[in-house]
Amino acid sequence: MLGRATVAKTEQADFDASAPAALADAEVPTGRWRFTRLSLFWRTFFLLAILLLGSILAWLQTLRSLEFEPRALQTAQQLASQVNLSRAALIHADGIARISLIKTMKDEEGLRIVPREPNDRFSLLDNDALSRRVAVDMTERLGKGTIVASMVNDQPGLWVSFVIDGDEYWLQTDQNRVSIAGGATWMIWLFVAAALSLAGAALIAGLINRPLKDLSFAASRVREGNFSASQLDEHVNTSEIREVNIGFNRMAQKLAKVEQDRAVMLAGISHDLRTPLARLRLETEMSVAEESARAYMVADINQLDAIIDKFLDYARPDRVALAPVVLGDVVDACVYSLQKLPDVRIKIDMQDDLLVMADEVELGRVLSNLLENARRYGKSVHTGIAMIDIAAIARDKWVLIKVRDHGIGVGEEQLHQLTQPFYRGEAARTAANGAGLGLAIVDKTIQRMGGVFKLANSTSGGLTAQIRLQRATRL
Repeated sequence: MLGRATVAKTEQADFDASAPAALADAEVPTGRWRFTRLSLFWRTFFLLAILLLGSILAWLQTLRSLEFEPRALQTAQQLASQVNLSRAALIHADGIARISLIKTMKDEEGLRIVPREPNDRFSLLDNDALSRRVAVDMTERLGKGTIVASMVNDQPGLWVSFVIDGDEYWLQTDQNRVSIAGGATWMIWLFVAAALSLAGAALIAGLINRPLKDLSFAASRVREGNFSASQLDEHVNTSEIREVNIGFNRMAQKLAKVEQDRAVMLAGISHDLRTPLARLRLETEMSVAEESARAYMVADINQLDAIIDKFLDYARPDRVALAPVVLGDVVDACVYSLQKLPDVRIKIDMQDDLLVMADEVELGRVLSNLLENARRYGKSVHTGIAMIDIAAIARDKWVLIKVRDHGIGVGEEQLHQLTQPFYRGEAARTAANGAGLGLAIVDKTIQRMGGVFKLANSTSGGLTAQIRLQRATRL
């Protein structure tokens, strides 16, 4: 019975559980993420980036170490000189000149001198290693009791205490005179150096991996049978890459010649065999008197002709033009010839508007081959009727298709061999004669269309052919 009826719940659950996992295992990696799963470009980039960033940090630490001690001594010497000069100038100036001198020092040099009061509040200059080292050196140069502060009476700055004729004063100057290496300026330079290093690492990784990327692309074109578009540059400057490119081009040319010779040979075989086969068939029908013998002989000749067709189908070039195809229309056309057979029952479950990227003729040949395989070898041992289920479901960017029979299935050890050319399965599923190329042709055709084909035994019995094709959005 033919119709777009709903497949039994157990069968649909089996399809939903097995098909996505079986068909998607080629693209979804299992296990935890590993560094080795990255492409060669990213591995090269990360290794270069780690090397460059490590070198930058090492140089930064070296520069800080080399600059720290001289900077602390220089800063302490400059501050001590300012204090001593200011004290000497104030000591040798009279009262009126001292007031004018203090005002001039503040306006011209940014130095402020104020009396130190007993109740002054101050914070010691010890916010970083350089400040503490400067404070220690200042104390050694100016004597014990010298105070170096970062804030006095809530006024920030670099404050140094000193004594003139028994009176204590504060000298205030710019706190920026003491700044440890690695502040905002160092961070900016570090960020710029890191950005330039990462950009350089990406450029170097790209240059290193470009020949490999070109080789990978050319190899994929050869795998697809497009030999003319797989030529690599034979005039590159790097001698090793040039030798690899020359060797690859010669290999591609030889493969193209082999492919051409194979096509010519098969065309000749087809022509040379079919002509005598046609004569044999005509002579058999005319010369053999017994009807049953004549029918058997004609059947044998037809089988030889079908085997020749299988050979030619398998040897067909690997290039197909993909276009959006309505899957339901292709399925309807394929099952049309089987709907009146008494030993076949078909159930279909799919959306009417489901689109796939495929070659319509090739996809029809694939489905017809699978249906014929299910009709021949998937009959129930009890009823002798081939129950065939066809289902399809859209998953993200893919369409998963299942063609399942309810026969005896295949041994698990034979599943991966059924798609090998000329392999014949166990006798229970191979009562008919053939070349053993049917499923091999299906597998090769699906690969040409950018899909995946896999066989599996159904959990409730029978063999399931699973197909994954790219999903199309519109016609």
